[in-house]
Amino acid sequence: MSAAVTCPGCRASVPDVAEMREHPYVGSAPGCWLLYSEVLAREYGDLRYTPAHQLTVDAYAVLHPGVPERRTAQSVAIHLVGLCLSLERGRGPGELPRLRQRLAAPKRIFPWLEPPASVGELTITQVHAAETPEADRTLVDRWARSAWEAWSAHHEQVRTWADELG
Repeated sequence: MSAAVTCPGCRASVPDVAEMREHPYVGSAPGCWLLYSEVLAREYGDLRYTPAHQLTVDAYAVLHPGVPERRTAQSVAIHLVGLCLSLERGRGPGELPRLRQRLAAPKRIFPWLEPPASVGELTITQVHAAETPEADRTLVDRWARSAWEAWSAHHEQVRTWADELG
């Protein structure tokens, strides 16, 4: 097994893959981004995993907020709204891309939301290890709920943004 590093976003122990480039604004270790990319490939490559996709994207984004700047603030805000719409308001995965786009359409500037001290109980490492579509969906649901709860200090603001979408 290769050496491990701690991801600065989710704090998971992930492979040290220094040869990978970092994402320009998502605050993750390259090894964490690699695991996430492999989960996305599984979701895109096997339709049985597709129902979890929007929650996967939203949970990963909010657990890797990066540093305070316009793109990271927008990413966190939009993906927190995605979690709110999915988990609290029952909006389906097919609706979320369009709703997110509406929220960001006017080149809106979102305030930086201070990340939580704890990112919750699950990370991409557990989702990556899922061996069946059913296990994946269960883990992604738990992961997304855990991520949403980790950001509870900002729920009022996020719900206000979600209300703008009707």
